[in-house]
Amino acid sequence: MSDSRHKGRGAKFNAANKFLANQYEPDEDAYLEDDEFPSPKIKTKYLVENAKKVINVTDSPDMRGALYVNPYQGCEHGCIYCYARNSHEYYGYSAGIDFESKIMIKKNAAELIEKKFMSKNWVCKPISLSGNTDCYQPAEKKFKITRQILEVCLKYRNPVGVLTKNALVLRDIDLLEKMADLGLVQVLFSITTFNEELRQAMEPRTVTADRRLKVMKKLYDAGIPVGVMTAPIIPGLNDHEIPKLVEAAANAGAAFAGYTVVRLNGSIAVLFEDWIRTAFPDKADKVLHQIAECHGGKLNDSRFGLRMSGEGPLAENIKSMHRIARERYMKDRRLPPMNTSGFIRDGQLNLF
Repeated sequence: MSDSRHKGRGAKFNAANKFLANQYEPDEDAYLEDDEFPSPKIKTKYLVENAKKVINVTDSPDMRGALYVNPYQGCEHGCIYCYARNSHEYYGYSAGIDFESKIMIKKNAAELIEKKFMSKNWVCKPISLSGNTDCYQPAEKKFKITRQILEVCLKYRNPVGVLTKNALVLRDIDLLEKMADLGLVQVLFSITTFNEELRQAMEPRTVTADRRLKVMKKLYDAGIPVGVMTAPIIPGLNDHEIPKLVEAAANAGAAFAGYTVVRLNGSIAVLFEDWIRTAFPDKADKVLHQIAECHGGKLNDSRFGLRMSGEGPLAENIKSMHRIARERYMKDRRLPPMNTSGFIRDGQLNLF
């Protein structure tokens, strides 16, 4: 196993793909290589995808009707717990190293969104960026698709929610300020731990929690509504940090704090178990047991209404700890509502 442990990656191997019959092996010449974050054994490769649609509507009872846009499939951040890993299997790849190193780029995303906005059937509704993978992952520095999407949303006055754990969002503060003035944007930061040893092992290509908080404060000072997602909470690893995370986010201007309890569906279970037994062997059994305790005795959980919050004494303790922290550090704070009344169908202001 030693020759398959890849430095700088969250997953250490490629888990089996249950859709193996549909495995996709594109021409290597179609890839572009990224040298910004070199790995000793594996470099990130980008595959341009000619997407047919980019606005996805969720039919999940937990978030029914929510609209999501993912400019990228796969994510270089390499977070070992990421639920989006399983979606990479639909493309014929693995949820393991492939998810972190083979990134599909939807270069025509902004164009498709603009066509949607110009349609007479479009009803203005907030769009969430990063419903699956981070819209400000390292690929964004090269391709700038997220910035293009923000430009289109500003042009048509369609509100946007952003979720990220990357400091690159600060690059677009000029657009975000204009959108905030019109009530068109909210930016949430995912922050899971202040423990650098844990972060580097669990989220190997992300910026530190302190850096995320500093970026959050800069956006807040610029008048941009911000919040925090302390997600996922992993019992036995970062649950004890909830009060400190919420307090720090509140000090940086956050008006909202949310959380989810980790669940290990599909290939994520085998990847996570391999990871924790390698990175934190002394904690592995306890953490895996407590995760299962929050999900009816299983590591996976697909039950609507319970899958993201969990159940049982541990889950209730996490819920209570988070509620008390919010009440203590964010009492009476609320994110402003998104403005859907100013939508401009053709992207041109009517001056008459």
